[in-house]
Amino acid sequence: MPTIAPLLAEVAQLVADPGRANMLSMLMDGRALSASELAIVAGVTPQTTSSHLAKLVRRELLTVERRGPRRFYRLATPLVAQMLEVMMTVAVTGPPRFELPSRIDAEMRRARTCYDHLAGELGVALTDGMIERGYLALDGDAGTLTGEGSQFLCGLGADLNSPAHSRRAFCRPCLDWSERRPHLAGRVGASIARLAFDRDWIRRRPQGRSVEITDNGIAAFRDLFGARI
Repeated sequence: MPTIAPLLAEVAQLVADPGRANMLSMLMDGRALSASELAIVAGVTPQTTSSHLAKLVRRELLTVERRGPRRFYRLATPLVAQMLEVMMTVAVTGPPRFELPSRIDAEMRRARTCYDHLAGELGVALTDGMIERGYLALDGDAGTLTGEGSQFLCGLGADLNSPAHSRRAFCRPCLDWSERRPHLAGRVGASIARLAFDRDWIRRRPQGRSVEITDNGIAAFRDLFGARI
């Protein structure tokens, strides 16, 4: 009888390597990075980086884009990002370890991107606020944007129809590894993140996937979404 175990072991082995794990984590913000950028993140030589990337592309965890003579790598699908977020949640679950807090850790817990949607305290607060206002309903692994929620987001200028041909979930919860509670993912979550970047409510930091919440963003998230941040 066929079993999924060998395939599971194959993927787990790929992710288990510290260098590849660092690369995958860095790509969790949905952007594409070059091999040289990923080599710095992984802390390995360019030759080793090429070997890592080839394995991840072959297993379809990453895709490669050619831009002139250069190649850029990104997570292959939202499903890969979802897998990594769940693995991070499992990784931080268990007996507490004594570690000195860092500025980067605090920034990541405050607000970050999870592939193309918002996570951390900000992502969870937005989700809670939308539920309280009747814009959103989450149940287990499923989510529903209510009629009021659709009108609210469309009124703000969020694009809920693109890409219409996508097989991606329209609205779903994603378990947040730092908050241990769900934030909003799917096409709806992505539309809110795009809107927040376009309105300068949040800004990308030079490195990593944490984001800075601007003063206008704090006001907008509280007043419009009912987020307690």
